[in-house]
Amino acid sequence: MILLEKLKLYAPGVMVCAAIALGCTFLGQLFPLVGGPVFGILAGIAIALVWKRRRRTSQGISFTSKKVLQYAVILLGFGLNLAEVVRVGAQSLPVIISTIVTALLVAFVLCKALKIPERIATLVGVGSSICGGSAIAATAPVIKARDEEVAQAISVIFLFNVIAALVFPTLGTMLGLSNEGFALFAGTAINDTSSVTAAAAAWDGMHPGANTLDQATIVKLTRTLAIIPITFVLALWVARKERQLAESAALEQRAVSGEVTGNEGEGAKALHDAQAEVEEPLKTARKDGFSLKRSFPLFILWFLVASLITTIAVGCGVSADIFSPLKTLSKFFITMAMVAIGLNTDLVRLVKSGGKPILLGFCCCLAIAAVSLGMQAALGIW
Repeated sequence: MILLEKLKLYAPGVMVCAAIALGCTFLGQLFPLVGGPVFGILAGIAIALVWKRRRRTSQGISFTSKKVLQYAVILLGFGLNLAEVVRVGAQSLPVIISTIVTALLVAFVLCKALKIPERIATLVGVGSSICGGSAIAATAPVIKARDEEVAQAISVIFLFNVIAALVFPTLGTMLGLSNEGFALFAGTAINDTSSVTAAAAAWDGMHPGANTLDQATIVKLTRTLAIIPITFVLALWVARKERQLAESAALEQRAVSGEVTGNEGEGAKALHDAQAEVEEPLKTARKDGFSLKRSFPLFILWFLVASLITTIAVGCGVSADIFSPLKTLSKFFITMAMVAIGLNTDLVRLVKSGGKPILLGFCCCLAIAAVSLGMQAALGIW
């Protein structure tokens, strides 16, 4: 009965998102440089301007933007053969680590300097440093980002994905990069996998016989593994921050309570009850200590399990093609989630607050490109 009730509650909104996502997936196949998820979020925002959600669909749309997004991240794991990533991608680790750290530091500094909301800065920083929309999809539930913040981050990442995919092949030629150097440059400095493959394919077209596509893709997949430690650290950070807020609220309650000590009546009693309500969970937290289960996003654990399943299966001789349907389903789920996020987005507010996140995305992109090239020069790869 409970399952049936949830189905009735969520099905209308989920079906709306799925129907729109089908069209967006088709457009993404026609224009791979843009991709289905970006078409999804744009379509959702456009439809939200003329269609006001009804109560029948609102719950399902919210479910899609949160839970379906997490399921998509889990299924992404079936596209990662950890053995192959370690074998081919290990040599690129110094460059990958340097670019990730640089992007996160730039995001942190500009968040403080420009007073950009923390969640947006985190999403843009993680999306720029790791793997674009997939990293944002994995991070958003962990830091409890609102749909509008996710939409804004996705829009910023998409803008610089397109610019990088168009500019980098010509830039690499002007700089005299080797085929290996460009594969590393594209794999570490472009955010989204589709844009990495587009740039590498363009390079191969400009340099017959280069065959940089496979190497650039593997470097990009190696970057994707950073989702796991980054989300873990963010989960700990969010848990610590929430606990500090709870303790602060408890101290304020005690201070106010001290001012009215000795007063009688319903007001004092209500204050005492409110104080007890705040302090009780705080006592429990102190008693139980930190709980990894409560703080760690379990869908990231399942993402790792999916990656291990793929690695073990391929190691035992199973063709990686067997996981292709799950990878396709993952992309479709991400597109559905982006549609839902678009439907929950206020375009007017998004435009008004978009300047600083775009500047942040530009600075992250520029810093990553500079560090990638600098590290290659230092390591003698260039």
